[in-house]
Amino acid sequence: MHRLFHYSWIAGLATILIVVVALSLLYRQLVFDSLVEEETRSNVALTKAFANSIWPRHSAFIQRAASVPAGELASRKEIRSLERDLRLLMQGLSVVKVKIYDANGLTVFSSDPRQIGEDKSGNPGFRLARDGTAASDITFRDRFDAWEGVISDRNIIATYVPVRIHDAVPVEAVMEVYSDVTALVDDMERGQWKILAGVLGGLSVVYALILWILLRYRRLLNEQETQRLAQEERIRHQAYHDDLTGLPNRASFAEQLDAMARRARRAGWAFAVMFLDLDRFKVVNDSLGHHAGDQLLRVAATRIQRCIRDSDMLFRMGGDEFTVLLEDVRGPEQTAAVAHRILEAMAEPVQLQQHEIRVTASIGMALFPRDDPTGERLVKSADTAMYRAKELGRNRYEFFTAEMNARVENQLVLEAALRRAVEAGQFLLHFQPRVSALNRVVVGVEALLRWRHPERGLVSPADFIPLLEETNLIVPVGAWVLDTACRQAREWRDGGLPLRMSVNISSRQFRSESLVQTVASALQSSGLEPELLELELTESLLIENTESAISIMTRFKKLGVMVSIDDFGTGYSSFSYLKQFPIDFLKVDRTFIRDLARNPKDAAIVQAIAALARSLGIGLIAEGVEEIHQAEYLRTCYCTEMQGWLFGRAVPAEEFPSLVARIVEPQALQLRA
Repeated sequence: MHRLFHYSWIAGLATILIVVVALSLLYRQLVFDSLVEEETRSNVALTKAFANSIWPRHSAFIQRAASVPAGELASRKEIRSLERDLRLLMQGLSVVKVKIYDANGLTVFSSDPRQIGEDKSGNPGFRLARDGTAASDITFRDRFDAWEGVISDRNIIATYVPVRIHDAVPVEAVMEVYSDVTALVDDMERGQWKILAGVLGGLSVVYALILWILLRYRRLLNEQETQRLAQEERIRHQAYHDDLTGLPNRASFAEQLDAMARRARRAGWAFAVMFLDLDRFKVVNDSLGHHAGDQLLRVAATRIQRCIRDSDMLFRMGGDEFTVLLEDVRGPEQTAAVAHRILEAMAEPVQLQQHEIRVTASIGMALFPRDDPTGERLVKSADTAMYRAKELGRNRYEFFTAEMNARVENQLVLEAALRRAVEAGQFLLHFQPRVSALNRVVVGVEALLRWRHPERGLVSPADFIPLLEETNLIVPVGAWVLDTACRQAREWRDGGLPLRMSVNISSRQFRSESLVQTVASALQSSGLEPELLELELTESLLIENTESAISIMTRFKKLGVMVSIDDFGTGYSSFSYLKQFPIDFLKVDRTFIRDLARNPKDAAIVQAIAALARSLGIGLIAEGVEEIHQAEYLRTCYCTEMQGWLFGRAVPAEEFPSLVARIVEPQALQLRA
């Protein structure tokens, strides 16, 4: 606030000075313009008098002067005669010098004989006068060669005037008249100072009054300024810090990363970027509530801060993501040691709402300048390494490698190709049969998405399905799968092969508000009976939001479609939730079927799931059946349907009817009824 007042009185004073100077300059310019204009009129009148009285006697000489040798022109008697006439004409006037030019710019006469014979054809004033317009200019001369001798410190107006008998005839010559206006300028300057003093005095009174008013309210403004600065500091803190944890946020991270990179380049040291993400944080948030999730984030921030040096910086990037900048690290070993301390600290149990839980973290790390010399790319590298740590099982750290970068770039290329595939219609469906466990009759079929790449051929679903999920392309592609599968089921039904068509629903599709309408539209457009459509939902998908899942599944049941839980046994479903789901089938994951004969634990799990399905009164489907002994064992359990390579791999639609015919042949399977 003191600075505001300081600047205010300076600005006010400067304004007064500027106004005074501006008015002074304006007055001076107006007076000078008026003086030049008046002197120009006077010199024009003088030139007209010269043209009427003197010019006729000398015009012939002036017009032929160009033919006289330059060295002889000043000594001609006509020059002396012209000078006498001019002196007589100028007598009593303020004219101190006269020059006469012919129409081509030759100086025929000058009161300074040394200038006779000079060429002034390029002079702007001469050219204006030759074209018929008088031109004047005022200058201050320290020394001036006048008619009567040398004069000093004079204000001189030089006027170029066209010489002609009257305005209707062409210009015959140009006269340059120099007038001494020093006395007039002195009078003008004295008047200027009087006006300047008056204006300055008036403005000073006004300024003093304004300053007095400002000082009266200075205390109030000081208080307001203090409040404003405090508010600005709060706003700045909010802009660069996270409200929940108090840590610097993403905006602050970007600034500090640039600053650290500059320091590292100057000092020649290395620094590390750590990208940290809490594992399964969403499960805590959804099961215990956002308040518990917020408490967990604060605990995580405190534990991470405890593991780093005072010179290092911790940031919350948003959600459950944190970054750490480790300054001046000696190498990967030191960075790994910090990451190890953080993992150990995070693994300690946390008490949340009477629940003791353990939450781990995945950490990705990149080193400057080893991994990348630019800050932005370094963050992406650390982020890539963090996702690699999650892929390898979580609760670990990974350093960025060139191979990871190549993998990410390949994913970007694949993502672009996927977007083109959606537009070009490169997706197709293969179908795998589902067989009754009792009589080996094909009772259903699962639609499996395939991608026929124009260059790579059939791409493995494991390579492109996760990308479809990440890019949200799974929603339009999933709608196409539903529509295509329903049309194919209707075609087979019309051909005498009524099979229940099973379609997988992804997590992003399930969260889409338009899913139920998409299913209804697929049934309506294809004409397929709802009971011949089965929607497969993964177990993990259902526990993300149980109430919402039950609501959506209930709407499916109102449409009349079947609902099954896929990969059952690999998630974390509570049996209390399971009994609320309106489902028709449980689908045992293939991991429990693979070692069924050799691993008693797998057999026990399958028996437990079978007993659960029996008690709930729903069907049980086993997938991944590849050997006869597996099928025989499953028949002894409560297993209603089986699916796997033992009965046939997934094939295109045109090959499926012949596959069904082979399955129902007596020699196809040695399964006793």
